[in-house]
Amino acid sequence: MHGTEPRPVDPPGFVGGTLDRVDHIRSSPALLADCFADPAARRVVLEGLEPVVSEGQLLLEPLERQARVEDHVLLGVDPAGRPIFARLIGALAKPVGATARSRGLAGQVSAADMALYGTARSLLHWHGRHGYCAVCGGVTQPMKAGWARKCEGCEAEHFPRTDPVVIMLAQHGGRILLGRQHAFPPGRYSALAGFVEPGETIEEAVARELFEEAGVRVHSVRYVTSQPWPFPSSLMIACTAQADDDALTLDVNEIEDAFWCDADGVRAAMNGDPDAPFLAPPRMAVAWHLLDHWLSQVADPMLVPPGASA
Repeated sequence: MHGTEPRPVDPPGFVGGTLDRVDHIRSSPALLADCFADPAARRVVLEGLEPVVSEGQLLLEPLERQARVEDHVLLGVDPAGRPIFARLIGALAKPVGATARSRGLAGQVSAADMALYGTARSLLHWHGRHGYCAVCGGVTQPMKAGWARKCEGCEAEHFPRTDPVVIMLAQHGGRILLGRQHAFPPGRYSALAGFVEPGETIEEAVARELFEEAGVRVHSVRYVTSQPWPFPSSLMIACTAQADDDALTLDVNEIEDAFWCDADGVRAAMNGDPDAPFLAPPRMAVAWHLLDHWLSQVADPMLVPPGASA
């Protein structure tokens, strides 16, 4: 289908937050107490770390009279002026990854609600995994409205972590490099990705990961967009890069397969064509939006929207 109107594209999942993070309140016990006592204050309802949806919205509830501020984190203040909290969870013995329920939140609620859940999940997961000090091993307690923890022994302060991850498309001769991890569903291919290491720039991480995983040397790295990924606490940094050549040497411990795909193949996959050369990543993933961006740069960007006829 070709048309004159641009195709609307929702943001990646967990992008589009509307909370004011009110750092001045986090740092003031008196202001925090006022927020917690506000009759308009609401708490995000979770089952463990799983979202609860009601009538197309992330479920919020009033704070009960006996609730204690020290058992909660202040996520921020919403556009209606309501303080939004989340209840701290118990200790987690191991990291908890994404589930079908948490991934399935996309399409059920607004972008703002997705971002709210992502913030709550990342922060609560961090608290559940950081009950002890990394310096002396002592017990830590929440502080700063849940945006830090302090050791009872050595008084070291600890702050929530965000792990930067580069996710990138190498380009060569009008094609892009796609790969699949061993755990992907059958047929799924996506952009290659990897964690940024200490002492690296984003550009250096892109070049290193593409060479390590696929043996591809690149230059001219360009930033495209980003996405918080709360499973548990990554920031996906989407980029493109130009490859020197198209020879591949795969690290099969990291990726199962990789191939160069042209625009027609990418377009077919993103339109869900049964004869497409690969299964595209879901629309909530930043990889989908990176592919969409690449198509808009190299060819007619008009894809068939869901439910439309070609």
